[in-house]
Amino acid sequence: MFLNTVLVFLTDLAARLLGNTLFRQQFHLWLSAVVMFGPALSFWVSQHSIFAKRTHFLYRMFLRSGWGWTCIFVGSFVFLLSFSIRRSVTLSIRHLSRLGVAGALWLGFCKLLDVLENATGSCYEPILTEVTNGQPMLVLREGEMKSECLRAGMLWRGYEVSEDVFLLCLCCLLLAEEMAVFGPYLSLGGISGAPLRILFLFCFLLLGLWIFLLLCLLAYFPQFPTQLLGGALGCLSWRGLYQGWYRQGPSWFSPGRPGQGLLNTKTEGCN
Repeated sequence: MFLNTVLVFLTDLAARLLGNTLFRQQFHLWLSAVVMFGPALSFWVSQHSIFAKRTHFLYRMFLRSGWGWTCIFVGSFVFLLSFSIRRSVTLSIRHLSRLGVAGALWLGFCKLLDVLENATGSCYEPILTEVTNGQPMLVLREGEMKSECLRAGMLWRGYEVSEDVFLLCLCCLLLAEEMAVFGPYLSLGGISGAPLRILFLFCFLLLGLWIFLLLCLLAYFPQFPTQLLGGALGCLSWRGLYQGWYRQGPSWFSPGRPGQGLLNTKTEGCN
């Protein structure tokens, strides 16, 4: 009984925060400010911290599989919420398709960025000689791909966009959009059992984790302007999908906005 009371209190609090109009209107601006000014944190953090190592558990466990974790928790929450309201598998799949579209967009951009990096960058082999006084001399290796170059222990120089920051920004904005419908749903007296609330709480914790990892990357591994470009690409992807395409309404070419077709007309207008 006590644990259920705590669960209800925490999820109600998180739902009110994510459903707040000011939060929804300003979250992308706050996230943009974090990406822009986050590297300044590098002046205050210690490079001896456990988070200054790329081999840290959080980076290996979550960052490398960020999209998978997001799909698992958000997909489960969206499906359970939509199915518990309408009992329609077709409608639930339609709402889940937003994740599929976002995932396809992310993969497409990653492939495009790889092509651009290979086309504009070059591979260099560091060679130590007596002439350079211990400093490695970089010898250009033509015809090498970025993956092959780094795998061989050589250096790659070229224009890059941080895929990690791109993914984290996109996941944060996607989570905020998909979870915001839970507040209006509760205000209408919707049935919210423990499984649905637990999934919502996990999604909220995942959002906090992505924000924390984003701050860690900016503070401990600052890379300007690659991280700024990655953040901009993530925000533009969110705006194109949730503020553009999905607002066209549910149809054969658009899955619609989160909550559309699930709640009453008044609540849908808040989305």
